[in-house]
Amino acid sequence: MAELDRERIDHRFKGLPPDAEGLTLGELAAQRRSLFDGGFTTPVLVLSEEALDHNLGLLERYTAEHGLVFAPHGKTSMAPRLFARQLAHGAWGITVAVPHQARVAHAFGVRRIFLANEVVDPAALRWIGRQLDADPDFTLLCYVDSVRGVTLMDEALRAAGTRRPLDVVIELGAGEQARTGVRTEAECLALAEAVAAVPSLRLVGVAGYEGEVPDADPERVHAWLRRLVALAADLDAAGRFADTQEIVISAGGSAWFDAVADVFAEIPELSAPVMKLLRSGAYLTHDDDHYRRITPFNRVPAEGHLEPAFRLWAQVLSRPTPTQAFLNAGKRDAPYDLGLPHPVAVRSARDGSVRDPSPGFAVTKLSDQHAWLSVPAAEPLEVGDWVALGLSHPCTTFDKWPLIPVARADGTATSFVRTFF
Repeated sequence: MAELDRERIDHRFKGLPPDAEGLTLGELAAQRRSLFDGGFTTPVLVLSEEALDHNLGLLERYTAEHGLVFAPHGKTSMAPRLFARQLAHGAWGITVAVPHQARVAHAFGVRRIFLANEVVDPAALRWIGRQLDADPDFTLLCYVDSVRGVTLMDEALRAAGTRRPLDVVIELGAGEQARTGVRTEAECLALAEAVAAVPSLRLVGVAGYEGEVPDADPERVHAWLRRLVALAADLDAAGRFADTQEIVISAGGSAWFDAVADVFAEIPELSAPVMKLLRSGAYLTHDDDHYRRITPFNRVPAEGHLEPAFRLWAQVLSRPTPTQAFLNAGKRDAPYDLGLPHPVAVRSARDGSVRDPSPGFAVTKLSDQHAWLSVPAAEPLEVGDWVALGLSHPCTTFDKWPLIPVARADGTATSFVRTFF
């Protein structure tokens, strides 16, 4: 984190004050500038300090109470400062999706990485092998879902001279129309034999992603999770985990972690202790649309609630007609793959007062650098006013912003989150 604080501010980082150029991020954070009169330019994406604290604490409590080990999916943010906060709140490690993301996490000191994907790239496997051999305390697990993949991994690791075996988990596919993963239990058993036949790999568990269950509902998701647990028990009975001191069973996106908690509580006693590994990542920032609608806390409200942490502040550039206005934020700034942004607050350029948008005030379209607003004719929106947009889908928000201020509710910027995509 000290290294991140020493990075110099320049033209690479949109939204930051032009007069802060040359300062380090740590120096700018120490100035406690206001988003609204401290020189920040629009559009500017902001993370709420209070919402982050709330969400971090909630999932720390939830996973502890349900006996789950937590490795939140870091590909959501690719932000080492947020990795550090998650680890400080009890996370076992960080989940990533591709080897580049593993390299970023490792470079910033993450010692336990769950790579929730197949890896067959020889260059990536050489890098993984070097890290495993160089650091006996470094842990990395990844998926396998084919005999061909096992062969490619073994060839690459042996060619690199890797001495320490790479831990792998068999990925069980979530259905015929799902993404990656083995489709049948018989194929899983054959794959386990293939892993056992090569010295470069060690089978330590099973995993998958219940969010890919076709036509997902509680009954179908619970049924697939029970298949995953039964697969682990079958492999254990066949002696396939004899070389590991802990059996990994992992699932858990951000839509069904309540089902994961339910089913993982039913895991029978196996030949070794079980690591019940949850990987939900979108909880950290939540959102104002997609994840707000699908959060498990909607189904079990007694467990708590998550807070949206993102606000994209943009300015009104034009109001060419009484019912139309344009903001200076567009596709380059806001996600739009799961839903358009929507206005949640308006800040007057005249007096700094903040109010709720009028009913019918909405974003109807995004251009590259403009948000199209539909506004009621009586809405007192003026050119120069600031509009806060709530966003949908954090996974495609972070990748648009290499540097994001973290601010308190009063607008004071307290730190900066650097992303690496």
